Parts: sequence; C-alpha cells; structure tokens
Amino acid sequence: MRYRVLGGTGIEVSVHCLGTMMFGAVGNPDHDDCVRIVHAALDQGINFVDTADMYSAGESETIVGKALRGRRDEVVLATKVHFPMGEGPNRSGNSRRWIVREVEESLRRLDTDWIDLYQVHRPDHTTDVEETLGALSDLVRAGKIRAFGCSTFPAEEIVESHHVAERRALGRFRTEQPPYSILARGIEAAVLPVCQRYGMGVLVWSPLASGFLSGRYRPGQAVDLTAGRAALTPARFDPAIAGNAAKYAAVEQLLALADEVGCTLPELAVAFTVAHPAVASAIIGPRTMEQLEGLLKGAALTLDDAVLDRIDEIVPPGVNLYQPDGAWSPRVLTDPARRRRPLPDRAAA
Repeated sequence: MRYRVLGGTGIEVSVHCLGTMMFGAVGNPDHDDCVRIVHAALDQGINFVDTADMYSAGESETIVGKALRGRRDEVVLATKVHFPMGEGPNRSGNSRRWIVREVEESLRRLDTDWIDLYQVHRPDHTTDVEETLGALSDLVRAGKIRAFGCSTFPAEEIVESHHVAERRALGRFRTEQPPYSILARGIEAAVLPVCQRYGMGVLVWSPLASGFLSGRYRPGQAVDLTAGRAALTPARFDPAIAGNAAKYAAVEQLLALADEVGCTLPELAVAFTVAHPAVASAIIGPRTMEQLEGLLKGAALTLDDAVLDRIDEIVPPGVNLYQPDGAWSPRVLTDPARRRRPLPDRAAA
C-alpha cells in the first residue's frame, strides 16, 4: 500500500481510502460481515476510513465504530455532516446549531473521542460560510475534530471559503472530496487546480462511476435495474436512455485498454484517479469482501503516460459523460423563482 500526505494537514493516508456508504441498510446490512471487511482493509495497509452521518441513517457510522474498537489509533477516520437526519427543521445543513449538535451524534455512533477529518458534505446556500467555518474552528479547538474539509464544492465556493477564513482569522477547509472518474473528469478544469493552489488534500469519491466501471455493464446486455448500484440510480444505467450511450461506448474501449495493460477495468479506473498530482487518495466503497479483494489487487498499479494518453483519447480531460453528483443540486437550479425576475407590478388603473 502506498501513502501520501493529505494536503497541508501533515497526516499520511493510504492511497486507497475505505468508503463505507454501502455498509448498512442501503447496501450490506450484515454488521459482522462489514466489520470483517474493515479489518481486512486495515490488514492490507489501508489506514483511511470515510463515512458520513447520513449513510443508512447513521448505521454506517455505528458499524465503523464497532470495527475500530481496539484499532482506533491505527486509523485516520473521516465523516461528514449536511444531509437531513430525521424530520423537521434544523436537522440538516451547515449551520453552527446543526454542526455542533450532529458532531456529538457522530462521535457517539463512531464510539470515539475525536474525528480526524470532519467534512461538510455539500454547500448550504442558506448559511453564511463564515458561520460554518467558525463552528468547525471551535470544534478543532475543543479537540473533537483534528481537521475539517468540504465535499463536492464548486471551485468558486472553495475560493470564497479561503478568503473568508483569511479575513476572519478562522480555520480553513484543508481537504475537498469531489466525484472523479474516467467518465466524470469535470473537476480537472477548476476544482483540482484550485485545491492545488490552496494546498488542499483531495480524496475523490466514485472512481468506479457508481459502479459503471466495474465491468458488469456492457452494451447489448440486459441490466437489472433493481439490484446493486443500478437500483440506487437506475437512470445512470438504463441502456434505453440515450444519454448513456456514450458511457457504454467508452466502457468498451476502456475494457480493451485494461486487457492491454494486463489489469481489470476497476483497477484501471482507480489507478487513473490517483495518477492526478492533486489527488491524495481514492475512496473505494465495497459492499462485499470479494469486491474489496478485487480492488486491492490493483493497489500498486501505476499508469504510464502512454496509457493515460489513451484514456484522454477515450474521454477528453475535463469532460463529464454524466452528472456525477445525483444526490444534490443547488437551489439556484432547482428553485425556478431564483432564476426569474419577479413580474412588474400592474400599472394603476
């Protein structure tokens, strides 16, 4: 296993990070099996584990807490806050009120006294970023978290957060966790260069494009849209949807390239993401022990310039063949009222 420093934090993390989104009701409900997967990953040299409060409504954090008993000091533990955790107002977002409350819940579920990396899962345009940074800075001083970062933030909001932190003498986002894969390269245009400029560590999610680069999905073959990753986002996998044709075509070319390299498509896909100089670690999210073992077989794989050039020909740099973040859209896009000027007052009769 290879290790890299996570941005300017001074923390060394494994190039593969164990993601636990599939632990719990959404993926693998067998807690004992999930614990074995965590232990197997640690035994293979992974020292970086990522989860979130909202994964299976907190169940993933609970499983991770069980798995790390007696091994907590070995692990750089990351979790996230933002998405709703129950019904009612003020149970989501990036406000001080919610962050200060929810970090205690994550600490309880994880059965730990501290979190190494606490991440804001998405932007919150109803909360001033100064309030968010202030709350997170206070948690660092209180010893509840060691560092904090953001996830799936656009480049302009990352820049704004650094300017606010400097002006207000607050802690700043030390990491960014964006979606990145051969099929979703949009962050190469601005997000990754911005992270490099500000010395931020980058841990990328979905290097297998939500399972599309697993090699299971081929043109002309029936796709079970009720099982596995396809059940979570069927529109991304349905061959009948015209927008998916480019992804299926790219997968065929990538499978041929993987054969030439002498590796599997998942191994090629993960190795591609960690080849970028801005990326410290790629999150792999196995649901089963078999999936973990398959991904770790390629842990030492590095891609030379010739292979990376071939990938650039298949999917050009900076191009997204699909919208990688299907879980969230900013209100400026989803709320029509935010995109339209109000109608003028009617003239007086």
